[in-house]
Amino acid sequence: MAKDRKIRYYRWRGINPTGKRLSGVMLGFQEQEIRAKLGEQQIQVRKIKRHQPSTLSKRRNQFMATDVSAITRQLATMVNSGVPVVQALKLIAQSHHKAEARATLTMVSNQVEAGSSLARALHTSSPLFDDFYCDLVATGEQTGHLAEAFNRLATYREKNESMRQKVIKAMIYPSMVTLTAIIVTVLMLIFVIPQFANIFKSFGAELPWFTQWVINVSNLMISHGPYLALGLLLAIIFSITAYRKSDKHKLRVHRLLLMIPIVGPIMRKAAIARFARTLATTFSSGIPLLSGLEAAGRTAGNRFIEQAIEGAHGNTAAGMPLHLALRHSGVFPELMLQMVMIGEESGSIDDMLNKIAITYEDDVDNTVDNLGKILEPLIILFLGGLIGGLLIAMYMPVFKLMSVVG
Repeated sequence: MAKDRKIRYYRWRGINPTGKRLSGVMLGFQEQEIRAKLGEQQIQVRKIKRHQPSTLSKRRNQFMATDVSAITRQLATMVNSGVPVVQALKLIAQSHHKAEARATLTMVSNQVEAGSSLARALHTSSPLFDDFYCDLVATGEQTGHLAEAFNRLATYREKNESMRQKVIKAMIYPSMVTLTAIIVTVLMLIFVIPQFANIFKSFGAELPWFTQWVINVSNLMISHGPYLALGLLLAIIFSITAYRKSDKHKLRVHRLLLMIPIVGPIMRKAAIARFARTLATTFSSGIPLLSGLEAAGRTAGNRFIEQAIEGAHGNTAAGMPLHLALRHSGVFPELMLQMVMIGEESGSIDDMLNKIAITYEDDVDNTVDNLGKILEPLIILFLGGLIGGLLIAMYMPVFKLMSVVG
C-alpha cells in the first residue's frame, strides 16, 4: 500500500554506450524504478545495492503536503493549456527537486499509461493524495473538467495552508512567552530563593506566610526536582500516547483548545473556514451534499467540530435542511447559519459557503495581525504577577525588619 512505501538509496555501477564505467547514487521506491531511469540514460547496470538514506537526506527529499499543493497548481495550469495529463506528470517529475516527489509522480504517470484512472493512480501512490483529493479528481475525469478540478483543488489547498500557518503563528507568541515565564520562575526557585532563605534563617524571626510558602515551594523543587521532572515527562508521554490512540481523549483536548481565551476563537474560526471552503469545493465540483459533508468534517482539523459535523450529516441525511442540522450541533455561529440558510433558499449554497470561508479567513487574518496588541496587556499582567510575586515575597521580610529597626 502507499502508506508502506519508503524512499531508499540505491548505489549503482554500470557502463555507458562508450564503455566508460560509471557509478552513483539514486533515490527511489523500488529497484525497478532505478533500473528504468538508468536504462533511459542508456546505462547498462552491473550492480545495484540498496542503502537506507540518512536522516538529513530523508528530510530533504520527503514528499510533503506543500509539494502536493504546488504540483496541483502546476497540473491545473498545464492541463488547462492543453498538455496531456501523462506528459504534464512527467514534466513535473523531471523538474522536481525532491526524489520522493519524482518517484511518486513517475509511478502515477506509469499507472495512467497502463490504463488506470488518474484518481486511482494518485490514491495508490501516496497517502498525501487523500480521499477528498482523489474524489474531486475522479469527478473531474468523469465530467471532462479535469483542469477545473485541479484549479479548485489548488485554490482550496493554498487557502487551507495559509490558514494553518496563521493559526500556528497565533499559537507561537503566547506559547513562547508562557514557556519563558515558566523557565525563569523555576530558575528563580532553584537558584535565587535559597539565597534569600539562608539570609532570613539568620534573622531567626517569623516570616510572612507568603514568603514562607514560596520558600517551601523552592525547597520542594530542590529536594524533589528530578522526581517532579520525571513525573512531568511521563505525564506528557502518557498524554501524547492517549491523544494519538484514544478518540475520547483527542475529543476532550480539542474541546478544551476551543475554550482557551483569544486563541480558542481563532482556532474555531479557522476550522469553520476550512469546513465551509471544503464543502463549497465539493458541492461546486458536483459531489453530493452528504458526501461533501463527510469530506468537510474530516478536514475541519478539530475532533470536537468534526463530531458536530457528523451529527449534522446524520440530520441532513434524515431530510433536515443543512442550516437547521448545523444549528442543532450547537457549534456554528449565527452569522454562518444565516448565510447557509440564504444560500439554500436562493440555490447558491456553494457561493455562500465561499463567502463564509472568506469572511472567517479575513477575521482570522485581522486577529492574528493584531494579536501582539491584544495579548500585550495580558502578558504584562501575567509576567508581573508571576515574577513580581516572587520578588515581593522575598522583600516582605526585609520591609518588616526595616520597620522594626525604624
